[in-house]
Amino acid sequence: AAQKVPHWTGIRTWMQRFGVAAIEAPIEEADDWIWMADHSVQIGPEKALLVLGIRASKMPELGTPLKHEDVRTLVVQPGAKWKQEDTAAAYEALAQRAGPPRAVLIDGAADLRGGAEVLKKQCPDTVVLSDFKHRAANILKSVLGKDERFIEFNTQLGRTRSAIQQTELAHLAPPSKKVKARFMNLAGMLVWATMVLWHLEHPESYTRQSITRERFEEKLGWFREYDQDVVVWQECQQVVSAGVTFVNEQGLFHGAADQLQQIIATKLTTAKGREVADQLVNFFRESESLQKDSERLPMITEIVESTFALYKQLERQHSKGGFTSLLPTLAALQVPTTPETIRQAFARVSVKDVKRWVANNLG
Repeated sequence: AAQKVPHWTGIRTWMQRFGVAAIEAPIEEADDWIWMADHSVQIGPEKALLVLGIRASKMPELGTPLKHEDVRTLVVQPGAKWKQEDTAAAYEALAQRAGPPRAVLIDGAADLRGGAEVLKKQCPDTVVLSDFKHRAANILKSVLGKDERFIEFNTQLGRTRSAIQQTELAHLAPPSKKVKARFMNLAGMLVWATMVLWHLEHPESYTRQSITRERFEEKLGWFREYDQDVVVWQECQQVVSAGVTFVNEQGLFHGAADQLQQIIATKLTTAKGREVADQLVNFFRESESLQKDSERLPMITEIVESTFALYKQLERQHSKGGFTSLLPTLAALQVPTTPETIRQAFARVSVKDVKRWVANNLG
């Protein structure tokens, strides 16, 4: 028989109950937990700390990236301030629930790293690992960030965006500049630059049919001065992209640095490309030295970023505002939803429990 579709408020409440159940579920005791931590930032002073966990013994097979169902949510905790001592307190509380972790994987944020170093002093067997993607972005910044040609190119890029975005060349406008994470978003700009250079050499292209040759040259002809520079920057980005793919699929293990070197450091033709490759391999070799012989650990926090992205999809337009009582649903995004998991969650968590969680964490 046909049934009415539940009201959206009912569905929201179910998601909240399922999320709180996931956050508060008992954690399996083991000595090989790996924590992956990051902050989600929205409008206002608050940040939400998210810690995902996976046991080293349950890493997916080689060649397979982490999936949402491979990890579980260990912490969802909003806070108006996150200094080293605040993060350390959150880590300590989690260690009391789950035992000391084998590893904590974080990006370069000072509070996240500082809190992990405090935990390491209390738990000597815990290692602190840095996220490969963020380190790669820092290496790109060190290699390209002071390159005068790269600085000049970006300055001219901003002028071009302003000059063409409300003209017949608007469809050729460069991607919006990412001020905070520019070197993590370099690939899109380089793809765009390659496209413009191609169109400069192919005046018969469909894209140029409504644009006069003189107009195209006036606004975009300056790109020709940087055609060889773009080749260099592309090689640097290709090294990073190949490294990110390797780390996503293989993780960190003894011998991984040598394999990474074979993948990213061969057939390079530019000095900057070789410099980026050498720094990435050295970073991987340093991380490898922290491992036990037979161990394999994750080395990238993309699964955390992906979880935040799923949550923002759930929030829709409200992702532009501050955190709301929808926050516990973030944990629900990791748990496979079967009739049995839903039944078990609802048996443990009531609407009253959701209100308690919201009051304690969001006020």
